[in-house]
Amino acid sequence: MREVSVLAISGSLRARSYNSALAQAAQKHAPKGVDVGIYEGLRDIPPFDEDFETGPPPAPVADLRRRIDAADALLVVTPEYNGSFPGVLKNALDWASRPAGRSSLQGKTVAIAGASPSNFGTSRAQLALRQVFLSLDARIVAQPEVMVFRAHERIDDAGNLTDETSVDLLRTLVEKLAGMARAAAA
Repeated sequence: MREVSVLAISGSLRARSYNSALAQAAQKHAPKGVDVGIYEGLRDIPPFDEDFETGPPPAPVADLRRRIDAADALLVVTPEYNGSFPGVLKNALDWASRPAGRSSLQGKTVAIAGASPSNFGTSRAQLALRQVFLSLDARIVAQPEVMVFRAHERIDDAGNLTDETSVDLLRTLVEKLAGMARAAAA
């Protein structure tokens, strides 16, 4: 069985982000045969501007597209702000999906997860993000849904995911993501 490369993107810029910790937990607990790399350039991506589509993209955008193209699959880990996912994540997805007809996301296998200190996790953010990926013709892992609610009780001060149920769900999500990526490549 060939190794599957997964690019994990946290939609949070916060230094002690629960979502970045969740992406790191996916890397730490990835099943054998799955390499999870963490994308850390979200802060560097400029605001999307269609006027810049005809020339070479800004260097951070070119790097994002290259990393997405090189990965077999994506794991997008999102916080929830105002009932949706953050603008910086939408901005990155807009850049990655352009120019029309050459999207780095079309046909890409994608899984979504999220962590929040609220009692509801990131359900609305994940639903909104799912709609974006559907419009981009990405292949989305539907189950399990990984919504780490009350994240401050499940992620310790060092950024470790300590809740075994959450670890198991995350591991299962990454396994299914890898399985779908392998099937798509076959």
